[in-house]
Amino acid sequence: MPKLKTNRGAAKRFKKTSTGKVRRRKAFASHILTKKSTKRKRNLRTSTSVGKTNSKAIKKLIPYA
Repeated sequence: MPKLKTNRGAAKRFKKTSTGKVRRRKAFASHILTKKSTKRKRNLRTSTSVGKTNSKAIKKLIPYA
């Protein structure tokens, strides 16, 4: 079987954990931060896991991660 190509955009956005889950960053944290509360910005800094519905598709995009 030939080697699979990694989707480079997905590789920059997602990481696979040791348990097999997919980690992602949260949206809305890059600009227009003045109107967002300190608590909201602090919560946006933490990464979270991808939901079950999307994780299967993302794992296909990053086969060797």
